[in-house]
Amino acid sequence: MAPAPATGPLRRRVSVRGLVQGVGFRPFVHALAAELGLSGHVSNTGDGVLAEVEGAPEALDRFCERVAADAPPLARVGSVAHEAIDATGEAGFTIAPSRPGAAGRRAPIPPDIATCEDCLGELADPADRRYRHPFITCTNCGPRFTIVTDLPYDRAHTTMARFPFCPDCAREYADPADRRFHAQPVSCHDCGPRLALVAPGAAPLGGEAALARARALLAAGGIVAVKGIGGYHLVCDALDPAAVALLRRRKNRGDKPFALMARDPADVEPYVLLDAAERELLTGPVRPIVLLRRRPPAPDGPAAPAGALDAVAPNAPDLGVMLPYTPLHRLLFGLPGDPPGPRLLVMTSGNLSGEPIVTDDTEALDRLAPLVDAWLTHDRPIHVPCDDSVLRVVDGEPVPLRRSRGLVPLSLELPADVPPVLAAGGDLKNVFALAEGRSVWLSGHIGDMDDLATLTAFDRAVTHLSTITGVVPEIVAADRHPGYRSARRAAALADGRPVARVQHHHAHLASALAEHGRDGSRPVIGVTFDGTGYGDDGAVWGGEVLIGNYAGFERFARLAYVPLPGGDSAVARPYRMALSHLRAAGIAWSPRLACVAACPPDELRVLERQLATGPNTVPTSSMGRLFDAVSSLAGICHRAGYEAQAAIELEGAARAHGPSGDGYRFTVRESAPEYGPGHGPGPLVADPGPVLAAAVADLTAGAPAGLVAARFHEAVAALVRQLCAAARDRYGLGETALTGGVFGNAVLLSACARGLAADGFTVLRHRLVPPNDGGLALGQLVVAAHGAAREETAPCAWRCPAG
Repeated sequence: MAPAPATGPLRRRVSVRGLVQGVGFRPFVHALAAELGLSGHVSNTGDGVLAEVEGAPEALDRFCERVAADAPPLARVGSVAHEAIDATGEAGFTIAPSRPGAAGRRAPIPPDIATCEDCLGELADPADRRYRHPFITCTNCGPRFTIVTDLPYDRAHTTMARFPFCPDCAREYADPADRRFHAQPVSCHDCGPRLALVAPGAAPLGGEAALARARALLAAGGIVAVKGIGGYHLVCDALDPAAVALLRRRKNRGDKPFALMARDPADVEPYVLLDAAERELLTGPVRPIVLLRRRPPAPDGPAAPAGALDAVAPNAPDLGVMLPYTPLHRLLFGLPGDPPGPRLLVMTSGNLSGEPIVTDDTEALDRLAPLVDAWLTHDRPIHVPCDDSVLRVVDGEPVPLRRSRGLVPLSLELPADVPPVLAAGGDLKNVFALAEGRSVWLSGHIGDMDDLATLTAFDRAVTHLSTITGVVPEIVAADRHPGYRSARRAAALADGRPVARVQHHHAHLASALAEHGRDGSRPVIGVTFDGTGYGDDGAVWGGEVLIGNYAGFERFARLAYVPLPGGDSAVARPYRMALSHLRAAGIAWSPRLACVAACPPDELRVLERQLATGPNTVPTSSMGRLFDAVSSLAGICHRAGYEAQAAIELEGAARAHGPSGDGYRFTVRESAPEYGPGHGPGPLVADPGPVLAAAVADLTAGAPAGLVAARFHEAVAALVRQLCAAARDRYGLGETALTGGVFGNAVLLSACARGLAADGFTVLRHRLVPPNDGGLALGQLVVAAHGAAREETAPCAWRCPAG
C-alpha cells in the first residue's frame, strides 16, 4: 500500500537569479511570504537571492509562481529554481544576513535610478522628516551602480558604509511595512551625507546655507561644480548667455552643444518639439539626455525668445535635454516657497574637453578650479564614474548614442554561449565589454582614449566591472588598428592571454546582429557607415556594405576612395575633404564655391600639391567624411570644433528644408577583385562624383543650402536601397543591418529604414547599444568568441556561401 501523502508543513529552498539586488526584492519576498502564511528567511547571495520557505504545500506552490510573476517593477528575474528540503519548524519570516554565492558567480547590480515620486513628495513636504534632504532615497530609487564597491549588495559594500544609521533610519530599515525596508542608501538629515559649498576665499558652508549660496551664484551668472551620482557637473543658468559663454571659454568647448536640465517638460517645451515617445524617455526612471528638435519659428513670429538658447547649442538642430534625477537637482531648481530660481540649467560633465569626468573631491578642487566659481559637494564618495546617457527617438524608436548612467550595468543577452571575454572597444567614445555564457555587460562611457587620465579610468572601470560580474577573461578582443590606444591597453591587460584583433566594421556589423539575437548561422547585408575605421587594405574605411556574420565578412560594396589630406586636420577642417572630393570628381576649385573660399590661400596651394603628389594622404572610403565634404561645399560648416559637427549641421539643414522630391544620384560601378583570383568579383564602387557635380550646379544657380542637404541625404538613402537590392540579387539575403556612427543621423536612418522596409527587407537598427563606436565592444567580443578575429591584417579569406 502506498504511503499517505504528507499533510504537515513542507519546506523549499528557492534560488532566484537575475537583477534582484538593490531593487527591493528581499522586502518583496518578505511581504509575499507573510501574505501566504509562510515562515522562513531570505538573504542576498553573491549570485542572487536565496529564500527558504516553509508552510502548506499549496502556499509553497503559489510562492514559487508569484516570486517571478509579481516581482518589483525594477527587478528582472532571470531564473527561479527550487528544491524540497527538510522542514525545521522555523517560526516567522526574516531577512537573514547575506551569504557568499557559488564560486565565480555574481548577482547583477541595478543601475542608478531617478528619484521616485514618493520620495519627491516627501522632499517637498514640510511635515516630513526628510523635507529638503538632498539624498532622499528608498527601495525604488537612488544610486546603486556608482556606489557599489563589492558584492553581495549590502550597505557595507557601498560608499554608504561610512554613514551609520540614526535610530529612526534603523527602525525604517528593519520594518517590513516601510518603503525603506532594507534600502541600502537610506539616510536622513541626522545620519546621511551632507552638503558643502566651497568657494575661493570664503569659509565653507553646509546644509541649507550651501544650497542657498549655490542658487544665488547661479542666479548671478556664476558657474558651480555640482557633485552628482556619477561625477561632477558644471552648471550655470542656461538662459543667461553671458554665463554660458563664460563656461564655454573656460572649458575650451568650442561650439559643441551643452546639455540642458529642465525643471519639468513644460519649461523646455517653448524651445523644442516633444512627441509622446520622447516624453516617455525624458520622464522615465533612466532620465537620459534626450536629443529634441528645436522648435521652428511660428508663422506669426518666433515660438521662443529669439536666440534664447543660441549660446547653449550654436547652429545645432537639436537640444540635449534631461530632467532632474537626484533630489539635489530638484533643490537647485527650488521647491514651492523658495525664491524664484532657474528654469533651465546647463548641466555638462565636470572636466576639460577630452578628459574623463571628475569624481574625486580633492581632484575636483584642483582640476575644476580654472572652470568654476564654487563647488557644491558632499561627503558620499562616488566609486564608479558614470556620465549621463544620451538617446534620440527615430520613427518612434529609441536610438542610444551614449549608453551610460541609468542603463549600466544592465546586462544584455547573447544569442549563444561565449567563453569569458573582455572586449576593449575603440579609441573614440570608448566603451568596453565583459561577457560569459549568454550575458554581456557593457561599461559606462569612458571617453576618448587620448590621455593618461582616460586610460587610468579605463583600467579602474575594467577592474570594477570584473569584480561585480565575476568574469575572468580567457580571451581579450580589440580593434585591428595598429595605433589604437585601446588595443594597446587590451594587450597589456591580456597578460599572456590571446588577443583577438577584430576589423572595425566587422565589429559594427556583429554588434547589430548580437543586439537582435541573431545566431550568425546566416549572413546579412551590413550597411556600415562611419567616419574612420582601419581597413584590411590599410585604407581608412567607412562607407562599406558587408556581407557577413560572426564568422567573417566580404566587402560587397564601398564608397570610392579619395585622398584624406592631412589625417586629423581634414576631420577638423571639412573644407579639406570638400576640396579632395571635388578634385577626385574632376570639378574645378572655383573661388565662388564656399569650401574654396574657406581655405586660406597658402593652405590651398599646399593642398593642391599634396593631392597631386600624395604625401601625408591616405585613401578613404568614409561616408562620414563625405558628409563633411558636402557640409562645407554647401557653406554650412567649414571648421569642426567637435566630432561630427559638420554632419550634424548638414542633417539639421536637410530636416529644416524637408524632402526635396528629387535627390541626387551616385554612380555605381564594378571593380577588380580585392582578394585575388578565386575570391569572386571585387566590391561595387559608389562614385559620389555625380552627386557633387549636381550639388555644385545647384549652388551655382543660387539654390539654398537646405535644398542641397536634403537632396544629398536622399541620394545616400537611394544608394543604400540600390546596393542592398544588388546584394539580395547576388546572395538571396533579405536582412539588412544599419550600423556605424553615420546612422546616428535621424534623417538618414529614417529614410533608409523606411525605404528598405518598402523593398521587403527586414531591417536591423540599433535600439540597445549605440550604432557608433560606443557599441563596438559588443561586436568585438562575439566575433572573438566565434574564433573569427585574426592577429594579422591580411585580407579576409572567408567567403559568403553564395559567393
